[in-house]
Amino acid sequence: MPISYIPFVFPGLDSVRCAFQTRPGGVCRGEYGGGNISFSVGDDAALVAANRESLLADLQSQGLRRWAELQQVHGDVMAFEPTPVACDAVAVEEGDGMATTEPGLGLLIKTADCQPILLAHKSGRYVAAMHAGWRGNRCDFPLSGVVRFCEHYDLRPQDVFAVRGPSLGPGKAEFINFDKEWGPQFVPWFDEESRTMDLWGLTRHQLVQAGIPTRNIFGLDICTASNNDQFFSYRCARASGRQASIIWIEKN
Repeated sequence: MPISYIPFVFPGLDSVRCAFQTRPGGVCRGEYGGGNISFSVGDDAALVAANRESLLADLQSQGLRRWAELQQVHGDVMAFEPTPVACDAVAVEEGDGMATTEPGLGLLIKTADCQPILLAHKSGRYVAAMHAGWRGNRCDFPLSGVVRFCEHYDLRPQDVFAVRGPSLGPGKAEFINFDKEWGPQFVPWFDEESRTMDLWGLTRHQLVQAGIPTRNIFGLDICTASNNDQFFSYRCARASGRQASIIWIEKN
């Protein structure tokens, strides 16, 4: 079956494309059943490569030619103008954010509950992608990543758009050791009764603090853990695949 995904286009910015992969489709089996695109979770590498090739081939009609990705480490390192990675190759450069000006080069983020955050400048000439797990939120990566993106290309954050993809929703983001894992500055997003964090709300706050107007911030409010048949979720199964979120400048 073809790899399935949710397309997204920022309003008025047709030259930039986004795709949020879903789980159905693909050739992986068992606990990785569906469209797993990660080599690092214990799945059959040949099947993973086949899924990746299928996804890239399907998106080529929308101007995607190749993609870059990182070994994600739950930090705050940004890579600028990253090197493309082949569909059958494992990424070696570490980091959790990328940015590029190259048309046709996708920036691929792998998630299974963490938040994929995709950014685009209103000119359509600059894009970025960030991976934010809860540790990324705790170190303010949504904020610092936007700041560095803008500083590197001399952009105004007021001219940046952001979209957060499917990820762990407020009702499922449980943190029983909140006091040790977070800190008092994060109390506004913590529900004491349910012991859960509103990571979506926190990310939106951090993007606003970076200078992005609220009207430019979008979110696909789909909880991966609540929809495990449609998305991979590490909270639901430790042996879980990963789905891709990709942003690119369309290449004619």
